[in-house]
Amino acid sequence: MVYKEFFPSDPITAVTHPDPYPFYAGLVAQRPLYRDDALGVWVAASAGAVTAVLTSDLCRVRPPAEPVPRALVGSPAGEIFRHLVRMTDGPVHAPCKHAVAATLRSFGEMETAAASREWARHLADELRPADAAEGLAGFHFHLPVYTVASLLGVQADALRPVSSWTSDLVAAFAPASTPEQRERGQTAAVSLLELFRALGPGDDEVIVANRIGLLVQSHDATAGLIGNTLVALGRHPDTRERVAADPDLLPAVLLEVLRHDPPVQNTRRFVARDGDVAGQTLREGDAVLVLLAAANRDPTANPAPERFDPFRQERRIFTFGAGAHACPGDALAVAIARAGVERLLLAGLDPERFAAAVTYRLSANARIPSGNE
Repeated sequence: MVYKEFFPSDPITAVTHPDPYPFYAGLVAQRPLYRDDALGVWVAASAGAVTAVLTSDLCRVRPPAEPVPRALVGSPAGEIFRHLVRMTDGPVHAPCKHAVAATLRSFGEMETAAASREWARHLADELRPADAAEGLAGFHFHLPVYTVASLLGVQADALRPVSSWTSDLVAAFAPASTPEQRERGQTAAVSLLELFRALGPGDDEVIVANRIGLLVQSHDATAGLIGNTLVALGRHPDTRERVAADPDLLPAVLLEVLRHDPPVQNTRRFVARDGDVAGQTLREGDAVLVLLAAANRDPTANPAPERFDPFRQERRIFTFGAGAHACPGDALAVAIARAGVERLLLAGLDPERFAAAVTYRLSANARIPSGNE
């Protein structure tokens, strides 16, 4: 039994709670779309409510009056942010998204797998992630950026600074970023813009920004997928044994992790005009916290949702969103995470020990194990 005092206090603290899923299950069953006065937002939890919000033409990815966070307006980081397709609505969104999807398709499955394995091996040799939490954290965050940046044409000797700049930019984009983080993010944005403009002379600023955006999107999400997969392998010895006997089962495990314990727990939407969403009247200016992780555990979408089952049939995954802003990078994330987990296991990392001591990095939306062994 999970007692009330062990529940998260709200849907934000749930992100890094040791086990937020009974709390999410309660919301799905009893409060599928409700107003949280303490947080000042609506909260969508059930599969139906999450789908309704993400596909509603009333809901936007940014507040209509604040397309760029105020703290970033007029800065290099703000210039990148305002061009990102995932932060854009309206007529420019569709062609930009098609361009991003075309870039992802251009990588190719074999090329992506090869790059992921190459950089996983390189980083495992350099950082020795099985030996220390610091090395593991570096591995988690460097691998997705090294892989995506190399696929975008960044030369090997520039990958380490590009990864560092991406980390700084991600921190600057966070709503709770400090002035110091934003300052480092501005420096990082200048360097990334300079690099990607040189890589594609003649490319417009939208293309440049969204290439940088691919690095930003892969950074936390793929790091969390690697870490949460290690936790799953540590907590499910039967699955660990089957993967050890047949590594080709790992992609199925990764897909179930994306549903069962996803790296991206929530996203937000902002109401552009009064209207009805999932049976509730929302007002212009309202914000909605969309609990992707809760929707993944809705029994109407995934029967017996608490069961970790890599062989689950007709799995529904809300982690990558839905509607116009559904993320097209799911295959890329799985390919990179597969290479990362395989290399960590080869390097001797013990998933059971990792899972027993796991803690989570402070975040309002990303569930990323810290590797605190």
